[in-house]
Amino acid sequence: MKNEFLLSLSKEELIRLIEDYSKNWLAMDGVWFQSVERMRGMDEAMHHDAEAWRRFTVIEAKRIKAFLGLPERAGLEGLARALQCRFYANLNEADIIMDAERKTLVYRTRECRVQRARERKGMPFHPCKPVGEIEYAGFARTIDERISCECISCFPDVTDPACCCAWRFRLND
Repeated sequence: MKNEFLLSLSKEELIRLIEDYSKNWLAMDGVWFQSVERMRGMDEAMHHDAEAWRRFTVIEAKRIKAFLGLPERAGLEGLARALQCRFYANLNEADIIMDAERKTLVYRTRECRVQRARERKGMPFHPCKPVGEIEYAGFARTIDERISCECISCFPDVTDPACCCAWRFRLND
């Protein structure tokens, strides 16, 4: 059954709705995480976050891959397109830097909504590197099993203060 209300919205209204959906999704992700963090501590919250992302990132990547009509081995070009369709892609300021000669793609998040929200609340930064390694590697592998992922910079191991996090994806032969 089609939602007649959604079908009646203009392109601009749908884009605004997508932005609100993204904010709502990110808020829900933060709300459950902070609940576990308060009750059980950061280690327990990180464990459950990792388990959730291990499964969700594959689901998200498969749906995006199907939506974009990407081939089984979509390569770095397919990954670049897919990264722009992720739930939070329109919330964080990010760059995609392709190096075709080296068969690499770097994804840099200049501004992270999660870290800024924690900062505003006087909370310590989210130690997202271990979960990011699961999330980004799983997403990339689902787009193309030949793609590997490595962290360049991510809290708590920040090596590039010009961004919140940076990830290098490599197309392996």
